[in-house]
Amino acid sequence: QVQLQESGGDSVQAGGSLRLSCAASGITLTNYRLGWFRQAPGKEREGVASLYTINSVPDYADSVKGRFTISQDGAKNTVYLQINSLQPGDTAMYFCAAGPRYGPFYGALDARHFNYWGQGTQVTVSS
Repeated sequence: QVQLQESGGDSVQAGGSLRLSCAASGITLTNYRLGWFRQAPGKEREGVASLYTINSVPDYADSVKGRFTISQDGAKNTVYLQINSLQPGDTAMYFCAAGPRYGPFYGALDARHFNYWGQGTQVTVSS
């Protein structure tokens, strides 16, 4: 059974930092492309970060570039999202995702690349 479990979400003030974790079971994350997505109420799901392989140059949405960092620990089978300089616009449910590296290319941050999803962890940023 494949399971992705996010943790680390919290309610914080603007300017703060969070580190989100996504622990996997049932799959080995180093064999998959990985991504972080977020969705705020009334808004579409947005891909914020992705990693093609453990040592690839990550891809980031323009809205988070310079503040978010995606990384992976193969030994722990865990993917992370470091979030710095949090802004109220970062308030959302954050989901980690994994998917195959083959198939048509839609874009590094396109959800169609990902077939395994976690349940999400809530990040709330107050001003």
